[in-house]
Amino acid sequence: SGGPGSWAGSWWSRGRVGTAAGGSKEKRTRIPYKPNYSLNLWSIMKNCIGKELSKIPMPVNFNEPLSMLQRLTEDLEYYELLDRAAKCESSLEQLCYVAAFTVSSYSTTVFRTSKPFNPLLGETFELDRLEESGYRSLCEQVCHHPPAAAHHVDSRNGWTLRQEIKITSKFRGKYLSIMPLGTIHCVFHSSGNHYTWKKVTTTVHNIIVGKLWIDQSGEIEIVNHKTGDKCVLKFVPYSYFSRDVARKVTGEVADPAGKVHFFLLGTWDEKMDCYKVTAGTGDSSAEGRQRAHEADESRVLLWKRNPLPKYAENMYYFSELALTLNAPEGGTAPTDSRWRPDQRLMENGRWDEANAEKQRLEEKQRLSRKRREAEAARTPCDPYKPLWFERKKDPVTQELTHIYKGGYWESKEKQDWSLCPDIF
Repeated sequence: SGGPGSWAGSWWSRGRVGTAAGGSKEKRTRIPYKPNYSLNLWSIMKNCIGKELSKIPMPVNFNEPLSMLQRLTEDLEYYELLDRAAKCESSLEQLCYVAAFTVSSYSTTVFRTSKPFNPLLGETFELDRLEESGYRSLCEQVCHHPPAAAHHVDSRNGWTLRQEIKITSKFRGKYLSIMPLGTIHCVFHSSGNHYTWKKVTTTVHNIIVGKLWIDQSGEIEIVNHKTGDKCVLKFVPYSYFSRDVARKVTGEVADPAGKVHFFLLGTWDEKMDCYKVTAGTGDSSAEGRQRAHEADESRVLLWKRNPLPKYAENMYYFSELALTLNAPEGGTAPTDSRWRPDQRLMENGRWDEANAEKQRLEEKQRLSRKRREAEAARTPCDPYKPLWFERKKDPVTQELTHIYKGGYWESKEKQDWSLCPDIF
């Protein structure tokens, strides 16, 4: 099929992945290479300084051919960390794996400077990996302004993950700040350990001049609501002047009394190590613990990033999982991101048609919003309700959030999508 620059033959080049049933399910390993379109970023961005970016119509030239719902599903790339956590006897050890899972979700972002498509209201994305990986995942866009997506994952291997993420972003001139708001929950079925945490701020640098690059910075506090154990992860912002390793993350896992049992050290783009804190390491500060444990025998590698596929630089730097997410799949809901026409055209390299299609879909969405607003003026309640999630008070955090109410997989089983809105 020629070298990296050619796209001869079918772009459905596939690898085989074994399934639990002993059969095989084919997964695509390539997508069409990104065309070389140039566009003056400044001509679009100069009107955006200080604005909320989700309200500004952007051409697909800045996108990657995945929706935000698919990006959210990418958090599951290292789902095995939760499988391993589910088997831990000790809740403190379990917390180390949950922390590694939290960090692993950032590893796909290091070269990914294009933005995902903003999902349309009512858009969904399912990933059914029950046979080969033991989990199935569903996302739904539950609110348009501010954009919010709800996500629910159940695993046969003893855990449930759920989150509602609202993305807010501000363009600051030289850089773009992306602040995900919302809480992530992970519950382990056998122990009842219930963990929550929030995401850190992502910054895209060199928006106007130079090569775009991404950094993560801030703190994540992971709490086990059943035991009171806590882990604080610190994402160190990149500094040109620092002699420290780039993209560094440190963490401490402590019991309810505040005693530190494990020290975590790594980077958000490569790997995470864990060290057991023993009595008498001298210096009790985090830096002292780090120094004492760098040569420690107790080091355990919790997580290591999977290598990128061959020629990933021509395919938006997608990981192996990301390459499979938009592959057409029969039986999914008509609202599934895989059916989204502008995204499909863009993936196939037909960007001019994709831009026209994107405008059509956005206009269609505006009209249905106007209809709902007119309806809301006549009735006291908000007429829009998500299909698969309902807004209620979370029993653990007391926040109002969208929680999966069930029914999706049953509808898929029956192939009854009569409740789905026509969004595309």
